[in-house]
Amino acid sequence: MRALQVDRSVTRFATARLSSRPAVLRLTETEPPAPPGPDWVTIRPLLSGICGSDLATVYGRASRWFEPYVSFPFTPGHEIVAETATGERVVVEPVLHCTIRGVDPVCSSCAAGRTNRCENLAAGHIAAGLQTGYCNQTGGGWSGALVAHRKQLHYVPAGWSDEAAVLVEPVACSVHAALSAPPGEPRVAAVVGAGTIGLATIAAIRSFREDVTTVIAVAKHPDQRRLARQLGADVVAEPDELRRAVRRATGSWVLDSGQLTGGAGVVFDCVGTSESLSSSTAVAAPGATVVLAGMPGRVNIDLTALWQRELRLAGAYAYGPEPVAGDRHSFDLAMQLISEHDMGRLVSALYPLERHSEALDHASHAGARGATKVAFDLRHEKRR
Repeated sequence: MRALQVDRSVTRFATARLSSRPAVLRLTETEPPAPPGPDWVTIRPLLSGICGSDLATVYGRASRWFEPYVSFPFTPGHEIVAETATGERVVVEPVLHCTIRGVDPVCSSCAAGRTNRCENLAAGHIAAGLQTGYCNQTGGGWSGALVAHRKQLHYVPAGWSDEAAVLVEPVACSVHAALSAPPGEPRVAAVVGAGTIGLATIAAIRSFREDVTTVIAVAKHPDQRRLARQLGADVVAEPDELRRAVRRATGSWVLDSGQLTGGAGVVFDCVGTSESLSSSTAVAAPGATVVLAGMPGRVNIDLTALWQRELRLAGAYAYGPEPVAGDRHSFDLAMQLISEHDMGRLVSALYPLERHSEALDHASHAGARGATKVAFDLRHEKRR
């Protein structure tokens, strides 16, 4: 089968970082991975999305924090809709936690149902890998086949398009982010960033958070602003208009320095850069929560506001049972959200594996090019 693989190569990673080319990635012919146990099955991807963490990896920008949690060579791709041997369509819940790894007893996080906080991502009977797509024994979605544990599989509703199904994983991440901030008095929420995660976070706030009265979205590009309004944003602002939008919505004053006296009760940073985090903390009200929904890397920001305003900076990784939604799983809530908002329309472009450089460039500049989600189309790989 064909697969896109990332090798462990210092030279390749350095070249990628310096040249803005996906130099660590190569298209190769390889054998499909073998199921590592009786509860594992081989599945064949239909579509597999490209997300921000994938781009950080192939362009050499990923944090070294992840080094203990990957095994080389690995095949990226964790946003996956696939077909089983019996022809059923499934989406993959990619976290490789204790139960999937055969670790017994499971860690305290997994025992509590918080598999996204698993402590054994490099243990058990499979190689290190925080998720499918980063483990060399499982394979990943950017290929003709991979293996998955039965507990990772969620069946796709009848009548759904493949485009809708491939969004379940990233939308589940957004649902988890939207529900991770503690509920409180009616408040203003700001969502910084309007890519797939930002747009899905807007929709999740509107559907599942009754305590949020006003949603302010920050979007750079015209198509992003249009979709943000359609998915439930009350106010849509360009990045340099965020403070003004929050001031108007909250009745805050502006000091001579440009600082706000008040701000949004919760801010969702769906970008993860120094600039977005600086904007997020600048418009957060005293005592507010700033949720990192977009994967950050190394950032350089002034944390004085975090200290003086007693802000809470919280990560939101992956998915699981959501206590504020009656312990419904993020994947189930994501499927509800995708159906309610016809979110399959966010898939903007599909590419075959051999056009991977073009696909990755498109995904890197999606917003500016009027696109949201870019994915690989693997449906023709079954015929090879």
